[in-house]
Amino acid sequence: MNTNLFQRRKQALLEAHETHICKPNEEELLSNGIYSRWQNPVITPESVPLNWRYDFSETDNPFLMERLGINATFNAGAIYWRDKYIIAVRIEGNDRKSFFAIAESENGVDNFNFWDAPILVPQLDDPDTNAYDMRLVEHEDGYIYGLFCTERKDKSQPKNLAAAIAECGIIRTKDLKTWERLPDLVTHSGQQRNVVLHPELIDGKYAFYTRPQDGFISVGAGGGIGWGLSKEIIGAEILDEQVVDHRFYHTIKETKNGLGPAPIKTDEGWLHLAHGVRNTAAGLRYVLYMFMTDLDKPWEIIHAPGGHFIAPHGDERVGDVSNVVFSNGWICEEDGRVLIYYASSDTRLHVATSTVDQLVDYVKNTPEDPMFSHLSVQQRLDLIEKNKRQLANDE
Repeated sequence: MNTNLFQRRKQALLEAHETHICKPNEEELLSNGIYSRWQNPVITPESVPLNWRYDFSETDNPFLMERLGINATFNAGAIYWRDKYIIAVRIEGNDRKSFFAIAESENGVDNFNFWDAPILVPQLDDPDTNAYDMRLVEHEDGYIYGLFCTERKDKSQPKNLAAAIAECGIIRTKDLKTWERLPDLVTHSGQQRNVVLHPELIDGKYAFYTRPQDGFISVGAGGGIGWGLSKEIIGAEILDEQVVDHRFYHTIKETKNGLGPAPIKTDEGWLHLAHGVRNTAAGLRYVLYMFMTDLDKPWEIIHAPGGHFIAPHGDERVGDVSNVVFSNGWICEEDGRVLIYYASSDTRLHVATSTVDQLVDYVKNTPEDPMFSHLSVQQRLDLIEKNKRQLANDE
């Protein structure tokens, strides 16, 4: 490639990237009254800085090739910090390795810019083969914690190259730049994914929402969203772990379920966002659902609306792993507005917006799953009859 062509290609890349990250986002006009989707993804693989992907030395890279490609940007933790909307994005390279990077926005719905470099997570003696899906939790002890899934090869099965072990890795910081690695969470219930730190101490102890599972992929006979306490955060260990949100046959969480971000505290209880998984002829289908737990006993569910909260819609259905939505980050503003960051099909990151009042109304007043088709029909018949009476009164 001659110098002139190299420079023209470089300039075109820079201009296209700037146009992409500066593209304004707009709220969709039609909604279900519970939340509003926004028209464009907030982060895509094209959002990742060019100098993380390209070698801009004409001598070393005369064809200006993308040397370290990006496959996906998804599953981001989120907090509002120092007047910025902060997300910790899971970025997956073309080599299948995931890593974390911080991006910030002034308004939380568009113009997200990545910080200068991704996070280099400190390693333990047994390094993470892969690390993903970080939950950011601003804890009452003064630290911001990042809890993530650390994946390592299952050395007990050396000939099975797909055999792996999932555990909960823990890092913490006070500036989102200097991270301290703590020992992985210890539980006695098999492997762990989707572990979330409760933002407040419970009886002076650190509280965790867990997702025990028998194997790396399958949750086995148990599963569900668990709860447990640890006396310490450095060397955290849960000795007594109980499942507080179970899986059920022929529901949206028949195959798996796990908590998303840390819950939001409201006057009426803790709002929780979780994912549920069921199997289909096309493979696993991931959706989001909500529930509320007691203010003083955040492990006790007091409201559980039936069905999904957010499911893959339109273009969201297609991607690296299709028919999936997943969330591990949301932000609640002081005025009660809630920004829900969710990924679609393990490829890109979106935002939906709601309010605490809307979400509390949703979880309290949406009927629970009746578990049987005839009872589901009866729920609709009751609603139809109620609306008939309302129409008659209005006339």
